[in-house]
Amino acid sequence: MTYYGVLRTGGVVVPMNPLLKAREVTEREEDDTSVILYTSGTTGQPKGAELTHANLARNTEVVRTDLLRLTADDVVFGGLPLFHSFGQGCTLNAAVASGACLSLLPRFDPVRVLQILAGHHATVSRPCRRCTRQCSTARTGRAYDVSALRLCISGGAAMPVEVLRAFEEAFGGLVLEGYGLSETSPVASFNHPDRPRKPGSIGTPIRGVEMRVVDEQGTEAPQGEVGEIAIRGHNVMKGYWRRPEETARAIPDGWFRTGDLARQDGEGYFYIVDRLKDLIIRGGYNIYPREVEEVLYEHPALADAAVIGLPHPELGEEVGAAVALKPGASVTADELRDHVKAQVAGYKHPRRVWIVDALPKTATGKILKRQIVPPAGLVER
Repeated sequence: MTYYGVLRTGGVVVPMNPLLKAREVTEREEDDTSVILYTSGTTGQPKGAELTHANLARNTEVVRTDLLRLTADDVVFGGLPLFHSFGQGCTLNAAVASGACLSLLPRFDPVRVLQILAGHHATVSRPCRRCTRQCSTARTGRAYDVSALRLCISGGAAMPVEVLRAFEEAFGGLVLEGYGLSETSPVASFNHPDRPRKPGSIGTPIRGVEMRVVDEQGTEAPQGEVGEIAIRGHNVMKGYWRRPEETARAIPDGWFRTGDLARQDGEGYFYIVDRLKDLIIRGGYNIYPREVEEVLYEHPALADAAVIGLPHPELGEEVGAAVALKPGASVTADELRDHVKAQVAGYKHPRRVWIVDALPKTATGKILKRQIVPPAGLVER
């Protein structure tokens, strides 16, 4: 198969060379491994997810037709590196399969992103979480014509509702949030463009994919109750590269266990609650860090937040929060603690809050909680 198209990297137009010839063409089956994409390793050691030709082809087809509705007239801005599952599947593969133009940026810079969106008349954008927040701030009060932008999609890491709203206010466009993993090629669910959108939700399963919320035994949980997301469909990986035991644990019965906790409403929309490994159990009570982080993000001084469990001799775990402030912002740890305390149940608010210059992140902007080290001598409140 030969693709003809154009790549734009950092504003430079680079024609794809149609004259490149392979010395030999080897036939492949649908279930042959096409790529090995490594997980981000935010909660543990990265693992190589084996994705087949069928995984990628079918997921790409659904993304470009059902979700992005791409044509050869579209210009897609890819704000994620191409080694990332969403960067590869939802930007590169979808754009190439549609004959659309793909604009790339070697290194993230919010002003340069806005210049590309305006200068290339981008119609679809796939920004990373960090890009979404910083571009919203950078565009405020500046004259960048991004009126060609019809759709922005968000996935890979849960976007706080406040960040989503700020982006839509700054750009006046529609943001559709979805969900997926390296192991699911990557898209599993989305807020579809032809259905009602629910901010804060990851939408409903894409065509050909099933999702459900299950308990520890793999039994489907009652509607509204929290459980682990399990996925079955054409998007589920072949397995983890050279890790048969971990593959068996992840896919024990044909349903892939994601490690993400969620609930489902009466209309079939899913809502991420947190990572299973991030769950904090304080004195027997379950605390989902994302709920506390959502409240922290409502504070205007906050740029990033990570709520983690800290060892406690009596309660087992205590709630802690590491936060980074926006440039020029000023707020104390006590003020942030009180801000959360006023809005959540008494056992949920972080007794220990500390301010850092920056939180550790992956190349795609996900916060690496396992690398956060609280300072010594924190006082419990």
